[in-house]
Amino acid sequence: MPTTLEAAERRRLALQTALDARKTPEERNRLGQFATPTSLAEDILRHATSLLESCETIRFLDPALGTGSFFSALLRVLPRERIVEATGFEIDPHYGEPAEQLWRDHGLTLHSSDFTRADAKPRFDLVICNPPYARHHHLPREDKERLKLRTEHASGMALSGLAGLHCYFLGLTHAWMSPGAIAGWLIPSEFMDVNYGRAVKRYLLERVTLLHVHRFAPDDEQFDDALVSSAIVWLRNEPPPPDHEVIFSFGGTLREPKLVRRVSTNTLAREPKWTRFPLSDARSHARSLTLGDLFVVKRGLATGANRFFILTEQEVEARRLPPELFTPILPGPRHLSQDRVLAKDDGSPDVEPRLLLLDTRLPEEEIRARYPALFSYLQEGREQTLHERYLCRHRSPWYAQEDRPPAPILCTYLGRRAFRFILNESRATVANVYLAMYPRPTLSRLVENDPKLLERIWQALNDLACADVTSEGRVYGGGLHKLEPRELGGLDATFLAALVPALRSEDDSAE
Repeated sequence: MPTTLEAAERRRLALQTALDARKTPEERNRLGQFATPTSLAEDILRHATSLLESCETIRFLDPALGTGSFFSALLRVLPRERIVEATGFEIDPHYGEPAEQLWRDHGLTLHSSDFTRADAKPRFDLVICNPPYARHHHLPREDKERLKLRTEHASGMALSGLAGLHCYFLGLTHAWMSPGAIAGWLIPSEFMDVNYGRAVKRYLLERVTLLHVHRFAPDDEQFDDALVSSAIVWLRNEPPPPDHEVIFSFGGTLREPKLVRRVSTNTLAREPKWTRFPLSDARSHARSLTLGDLFVVKRGLATGANRFFILTEQEVEARRLPPELFTPILPGPRHLSQDRVLAKDDGSPDVEPRLLLLDTRLPEEEIRARYPALFSYLQEGREQTLHERYLCRHRSPWYAQEDRPPAPILCTYLGRRAFRFILNESRATVANVYLAMYPRPTLSRLVENDPKLLERIWQALNDLACADVTSEGRVYGGGLHKLEPRELGGLDATFLAALVPALRSEDDSAE
């Protein structure tokens, strides 16, 4: 029998490869279709069966079956007589129909339909799923509303509109589990840190017993074709006991992690970023100085069409465009080698390449009369339908830019291993590949009296350990870290207290 099952798994892998090849990566990304590797599927099922040792028979459910990697692993790790029922759902016939043929003689009931529309049958002891990782902007508005209502009814999980499809799968499946059932979810770890994940974490702490969260190291990508950092979340369908502790593990494999720590649910309820565990301790929640007390942090401006709105000095000159309607803008981090941007006599940045941003709110008729070369250039943009792009059509005029004055300190928005803080002494603005840090009034007054203060703050920021900064953000597959403005503002800045004696003022906190 094992030989037969191993042969079936080899056929499944060949089928998966062939079916994936018939879809573009963009199409599978939009639909969130990323197959689970064989070794990982087997690790997950072996761990699941260890949690169900007292269960003589098992009813298995996979709400997003694909070609059946988890069902295949289930057959390899459990005696067939223990599996009294195995049910799967697969909405995409491209994968579902071949999977049904492959597993027809192995006891799987496969529904070629949308799991999120199915009527719940609360009899399953084991739920294992790698749900579709479709981001919220790929979900039609009417689907979101339907999913939100059904998910809250099934699990009490009130998800925001920013939640991805995998969160709805997690909540909807609650209604399919029998009391005491075990569920294992292979999902992106970002729910542990982001705002939309609060509802998921509340469900995991209050409605069920969260058993174990294993997070893979960011540079150990589980899916070759998905830029996502993965976690396996284990839960039991019963209320949590008092003083419950959750196992958090990191790195290595599920069965042999590199780090393990137990964390109480009381600590988890207070901690907004679960990815701290098990690498570090919980943050102290006593009020301390944060970077947001000293700076207003904003994302750089989004033009809606960088290639059109951002030109080199040579291009502006060659097209005879009016330089007075352009403002200097820094190149992206990959093209900015220095961490200190010096200014020329006219305030423009002493960097290469030297870039200019079209920055005017003059009406087109006035531009036609006064600046015919620029008017012709704008017509080129219209011919490219740039004025119909989302950002452009919500601006008046369509070529106007956001208000982003030069910021004295910048932080890179994405980083593989660390974030860079850049001292900007020029009058250049930045695009949204940077976070712009504007001193609040208290700090501005201190800088007026001590012009070197910002330089010392900038040096102290760059002296921070990488982990101190990355712990505030989120991480994706391949070790790509990302910081949002609020996350950078939440960075503990007590290390700056010696440099900034006046920590806060009432007018700052009101901003």
